[in-house]
Amino acid sequence: MLVPKITSTDALEAPVVRAVEMLPTMLYADAQQAMAVVDNTDAELWANTTAAEAKELLNRGVAVAVIDATQPTDDIGVNAERLAMRYTIAEVAANGVDQVLRSAQDDGIRRAGAVVIEMTAVQIDVAVTNGGLQRLADAAAACLVRNGGSARVLVEQHGGVWTLEQLSAVAASGADAVVPAEELIVEEEPSEDLRLPLATAIITGSGLHSDRADGLLTTVVVDEQGVCLGVAYSNAASLAAALAAAQGVYWSRRRGLWHKGLTSGATQKLLGIAVDCDSDVLRFRVHQDGAGFCHRGTRTCFGTATGISMLAQTLAARREQALAGSYTQRLFDDAELLRAKLIEEAGELADATDPADVAFEAADVLYFALVKCAAHGVSLADIERSLDRKHRRVVRRRGDAKPGAIANLPKAAVNPPTASSTTPFPRTSVLCSDIRAALPGEQICMRVYADDTLSAPERAALMQRPIIDSQEIMQRVQPIVDAVRVGGDSAMRDFTARFDGVTLDAQVVRAPFEVPTLPVDVRAAIDQAYANIHKFHAAQLVADTHVETMPGVTCSRFSRAIERIGLYVPGGTAVLPSTALMLGVPAQVAGCREIVLATPPRPDGSIVPEVLYVAHKVGAAAVVKAGGAQAIAALAYGTETVPKVDKICGPGNQYVTAAKMLAQNDTAAMISIDMPAGPSELLVIADASSNPAYVASDLLSQAEHGPDSQVVLLAVDLSDTQLAAIHTEVHRQAERLPRVDVVRRSIPKSFCLRLPSLTAALDFSNAYAPEHLILHNADARACLPDVVNAGSVFVGPYSPESCGDYASGTNHTLPTYGFSRMYSGVSTTTFLKHITAQELTRDGLANIAQTVMTLAEVEELEAHRNAVAIRMQDM
Repeated sequence: MLVPKITSTDALEAPVVRAVEMLPTMLYADAQQAMAVVDNTDAELWANTTAAEAKELLNRGVAVAVIDATQPTDDIGVNAERLAMRYTIAEVAANGVDQVLRSAQDDGIRRAGAVVIEMTAVQIDVAVTNGGLQRLADAAAACLVRNGGSARVLVEQHGGVWTLEQLSAVAASGADAVVPAEELIVEEEPSEDLRLPLATAIITGSGLHSDRADGLLTTVVVDEQGVCLGVAYSNAASLAAALAAAQGVYWSRRRGLWHKGLTSGATQKLLGIAVDCDSDVLRFRVHQDGAGFCHRGTRTCFGTATGISMLAQTLAARREQALAGSYTQRLFDDAELLRAKLIEEAGELADATDPADVAFEAADVLYFALVKCAAHGVSLADIERSLDRKHRRVVRRRGDAKPGAIANLPKAAVNPPTASSTTPFPRTSVLCSDIRAALPGEQICMRVYADDTLSAPERAALMQRPIIDSQEIMQRVQPIVDAVRVGGDSAMRDFTARFDGVTLDAQVVRAPFEVPTLPVDVRAAIDQAYANIHKFHAAQLVADTHVETMPGVTCSRFSRAIERIGLYVPGGTAVLPSTALMLGVPAQVAGCREIVLATPPRPDGSIVPEVLYVAHKVGAAAVVKAGGAQAIAALAYGTETVPKVDKICGPGNQYVTAAKMLAQNDTAAMISIDMPAGPSELLVIADASSNPAYVASDLLSQAEHGPDSQVVLLAVDLSDTQLAAIHTEVHRQAERLPRVDVVRRSIPKSFCLRLPSLTAALDFSNAYAPEHLILHNADARACLPDVVNAGSVFVGPYSPESCGDYASGTNHTLPTYGFSRMYSGVSTTTFLKHITAQELTRDGLANIAQTVMTLAEVEELEAHRNAVAIRMQDM
């Protein structure tokens, strides 16, 4: 979207200043000016600065520091998305347009979340015409940044004035134009001095378009918290009027220009304008006055406000005219009462442990906190603005409690010291108190150890996995399992409503399913993965075995499918068709008579369409809309509508695992399970031939699963420089991940071990017994004979673990927690049982009779001996 540039506000007309501040991003030529206004605007401010001053600028709340691309950035110590690399007109003149665009693509978007390129009008035309700007923008779009979205490309014109044609061309290339604010006006028509109407510049510079016959732009209207109030329509004329008046002005399909609330009093103060990712929808952020946006007198066209928004709205109204004698009025009038209630409720929240209690007490704290805010004229938008500013700080306090705060707490509220807090060698446990997460701006790196410096206890400590309090978890899960066993569907519905927030009339969907319509590329991807997984698992079927152990004695072994299989697919809000494939395909190949899937419902009570499509492909008989321990219990014992199964397979959280273990140990359930499970884990062996970027990407692919994920790097004879290159890539790639906050917790709890040889690395790996083993070393295939313990192995630089997770054909349901020493991953045999048979001829019995009778006599089992002897009497 168009980015206005502010050189000096002194020369700007007030309506222009007010209008450009409504845009999502503003670029300040002077850093001091940006810092002076950062607390008074909701716009995302960018500012030109130097590498030396960038950290202070960002810490003051400026969103992005724009620095010269020739300056180093490694020592700034901030997230890459908080930086933009500037390529000046001097550099473009010296090196040419194409070279600068390539540098921005190869280096700029790797070091920062954006690039700003300064060019003349002629150079811009060249960059557009030869496709160089498009290629750069495409590369930026593929470069993820930490909080979601992609890197950005901004184009600034030097020595000229932007035209609408140039804005359109730059937008079509996927870049954003930086337009000096002094070149803009709020009026609808261009001025005589060639200044552009801001409304038209926004539409053109954003590539904003309509797919409606009347050309109107769909406009989503939201309040300060982003809650949708309703939908309206806009065009250039109405947008110009809205910017000029700083109010909600739209284009009515019947009445033309529509100034919202002009007659009813339900006017809107326009706070911000944005364009969606596909450039076909406008968003107006407004402060809504009066009864609300809807003509029916409700705040939104979808009904009344709810939750925190409704509470804040109600308290603001009560502050103006509270009911006499009401409790809220007492709180407004009695500051000491309000203070006491805040302290009381905060203490109750601090002591709460049950999820329902935590939610209940948190609601109380929020109520009294918002009363405090309303009493002092602080709005919910003010709170969110403060949160945003704090989030942008790059220098943070330690966050320790104030002196005396802990000492004044009741003794029971203070955690006693644990053994791990005094252990000189940190455990890898997620519960370890002396391994903290990396803070924003800090290097995200693994702990590094050298094998030749470790004692035996220290080496053993590296083998440990995160500690799980299984007894405590079992105590939580047992009542759920018991309730479903006794209460059946009713209990399952109650738990689904409690834990998933969904009330269902029916929790089981039976085949044939209404196969959902999926995007063509998604359906093709699932079909390809299904074909590969089916092919590999079909190859695992083996012929029956027949052996004559001695003349007349024939022994055989044959397989039969387990008849009824329950498959647990985690999810709910997540989309996990891969897990459904990894469980459903081998069950289908094995020939299981009845396949039942269980998966948490989405918030609207439906099943994830991709999972339902897989259920159809694998021939499932039913899908149970339930998750967690209650789903496992329903599969294990059966309910009025859920078929009882003979075996349950599938991954899940610690509560799912606990329920599976409980059911397996209960003879009344008569089920088996696939394997115990723990947090996801991965071990990489890398030598000097490895690609640091590839190694880092593999480590992060597992580290992003959760804060308790374990990733291990075994560095085989790597120099300090080679190892540093991997650490640099880990940090650089991690900073661009949407789940970087998870990685900040998991990576510091993981470790790198420096080893002198490949043999030593393989020995350690076999002792560790990882879920995933990746071989990033020369002649990786030659290492396979030496791999003794691993769930699945990924051989060579072009075998990322992600392929095994989705579509190569192998199964991704694998033993974790070191269980690969004695368990295999899910395969076709998981869904089979093997039966043996023996057939003896008359001569065969005669040949073996004495051996059997002798052994029966040794064990003093006379009936066993007699079963042979009685037959021998007839021979």
